[in-house]
Amino acid sequence: MSIYIFFLVVLFLLAISDLMVGVANDAVNFLNSAIGSQVAKRRIIMIVASAGILAGALLSNGMMEVARKGLFHPQYFLFAEIILIFMAVMFTDVLLLDFFNTFGLPTSTTVSMVFGLLGAAVGMAFFKVGDGAIVVVDGIEKIAAISDFINSSKALTIISSILLSVVLSFAFGIVIQWISRLLFSFNTEKTIKYYGALWGSVAISAITYFILIKGLKDASFMTEESYALIKENTLIILGISFIFWTVFLQLFSWLFKTNPLKIVVLAGTFALAMAFAGNDLVNFIGVPLAGFEAYKIYMSNNGNDLLMTGLLGNIKTPMYFLIGAGVVMVITLWTSKKAQTVADTELKLSRQDEGSERFGSSAFSRVLVRKVVSTNTFFSSILPKPMVEKIRKRFDQSEIEKKNQKEVDPPMFDLVRAAVNMMVASILIAVGTSYKLPLSTTYVTFMVAMSTSLVDGAWGRDSAVYRITGVFTVIGGWFITGFAAFSVAFLLSIFMGWAQLFGVISLVVFIIFSFYRTNITHKRREKNQIETAEEVEENRSVATLFEKCNSGIRKTLNTVTDLYSETITQLIKEDHKELKKQLKISTQLEEKLNNKRNKLYQAIPSLPVSESIEATHYYILTLDYLKELAHCTTFLIEPVYNHVDNNHKPLIESQAEELTQLTHAFNKFMKLVLSSLEDNSQEKLDRINEEQAKILLMIKELRKNLIKTIKRKEVGTKTSMLVLGILNETRNILIYAVNMMRIQNDFTVTVKEEK
Repeated sequence: MSIYIFFLVVLFLLAISDLMVGVANDAVNFLNSAIGSQVAKRRIIMIVASAGILAGALLSNGMMEVARKGLFHPQYFLFAEIILIFMAVMFTDVLLLDFFNTFGLPTSTTVSMVFGLLGAAVGMAFFKVGDGAIVVVDGIEKIAAISDFINSSKALTIISSILLSVVLSFAFGIVIQWISRLLFSFNTEKTIKYYGALWGSVAISAITYFILIKGLKDASFMTEESYALIKENTLIILGISFIFWTVFLQLFSWLFKTNPLKIVVLAGTFALAMAFAGNDLVNFIGVPLAGFEAYKIYMSNNGNDLLMTGLLGNIKTPMYFLIGAGVVMVITLWTSKKAQTVADTELKLSRQDEGSERFGSSAFSRVLVRKVVSTNTFFSSILPKPMVEKIRKRFDQSEIEKKNQKEVDPPMFDLVRAAVNMMVASILIAVGTSYKLPLSTTYVTFMVAMSTSLVDGAWGRDSAVYRITGVFTVIGGWFITGFAAFSVAFLLSIFMGWAQLFGVISLVVFIIFSFYRTNITHKRREKNQIETAEEVEENRSVATLFEKCNSGIRKTLNTVTDLYSETITQLIKEDHKELKKQLKISTQLEEKLNNKRNKLYQAIPSLPVSESIEATHYYILTLDYLKELAHCTTFLIEPVYNHVDNNHKPLIESQAEELTQLTHAFNKFMKLVLSSLEDNSQEKLDRINEEQAKILLMIKELRKNLIKTIKRKEVGTKTSMLVLGILNETRNILIYAVNMMRIQNDFTVTVKEEK
């Protein structure tokens, strides 16, 4: 009996962890429209969302039917089996959501839990079928098959809901945002006076309906009669709401001179946060609560194991569980760093301005963009020119771009798009709920945000392929979530069914270690982003540019020197692990320099034009040379790693000695370059050129020696090609380093002249 108490404790600890990782992933659903449009100070937005979470948690019935009986038949499982199924689900859910949070990818907590339950139940069913279990189906005893334990129709419903929610959300988002933009244009200061209150009342009425249908559906005070009454009088409720909000928003606009769309966005934030806590809360605590109910049934039978038929009944959750869950979610919302990472993914994919993109290009996205461009050209040619011109003017962003350039931190998109995001998401989720369609909140809000950004031209010719790739990466992650949840839960249930207490303890240790590792990974990624952002913010003057330039050269050259020396040393030693480490460092250096260069291009407009053109020109050239240095270093290390990794023949003794001598000369050259950074002068530049000439001559001699050894057949083809590649990349590094120092010397002269 004590072992089951331990299992329950672990379940509830996992529930707290699941609440934390779940909120970190789902916060994007109700925060991003408000944050992206800067509708209010971040503190105000968080307070509104927190109020919605607490309201939703208190109004929730807290028990998801699918957690107890939706995907499997509990009457065929013993308590000892049920508790292990729930343990497998919670371990899987926490690990999976934490992984997605670490890499900033929004996914569905519903899909994670549902497929986890399905996989764990199938895993446990294997044990029972293997033992020849007997089940009673329609009053007839039979030898059990796996299908007897599983309700597979639920899984098919979830899969269909993914496709349905993705398609509907994207389509409706495009239509409503296009109409809204035609109505308001991007110059909303004029149009909001005429249509703001009217359009806002439509949006808030939709959000009100959403709260009634979705947010209060499972509230403890909401009876079936009350819910049916609301659905029967939908048109009357919407009509009254429309009239009230029209009058209120118009008076609010006149009296306080405030954009009525701000109220729409804040109301939508509250509504979606409330629906999230009221309905998605059970994704996090539904399984542990089901385990708790199973334990009470087990104890009521004096600790004798029995089939869990009692889980088929209706069960209400104690209020203190709901309050505790709500408090944990609010605390996580305010403190979680990973929630910000997940939110950034959607915001960057939907932001109005261009810049560095997180995702790369794919063949599918390139073909899709090409087809869209050709289709747009076709329709522009057949439609009347006056109509095309009028539509073009409504979507003209020139004024808003000029306004944003003057601001230090402009919003990622305007209130019109933020309000449409809230309204469309609310309508679709409410309608889906009323028709009992299991639409995912994550899927709906994400795809609506993507569709509205597409209409607004945020996916321009310079960013469309990357953002489409990003969208499909996220969507692909949703399907991976289901497959991964099923597979991991299946394996964990089999493992714990076999290992019992030892299996649970080992998984607890593993999950603690996993949290530790993902937090380190997340902090490292966050640190790199902060460093790059700070560097862009600080580059506001010529003097700062010069200081950053010197600092960047020093760091990069030190890293390149260490990488070069270590690579040659480990090649001679044939140390596979150390070479892999050097390759990773080199790749990260190249990526960091590339990001720094892209960020600089975004910061150029903010630099004072009168003093910075020449300096910025030199800084860009220096960054390009640093990028090439890192690129050459990677090109040098990668073949070396592959050579050792594939267990090819080692260097002969003479080659090892020659490369060691080259390394010493290379290190001496780099020290000279670094020392010249303290006081750039033509004299030091001449010395650098002399040292470069000596090493280039050495490389020439080494290449001749290599040819001689090849003719004497003392070395194989693989080793010969490797050494030749090292010599070539060494030569390239030297050339780029000298060219960079010439630019730096000119940069020094420019800075002195401006002083």
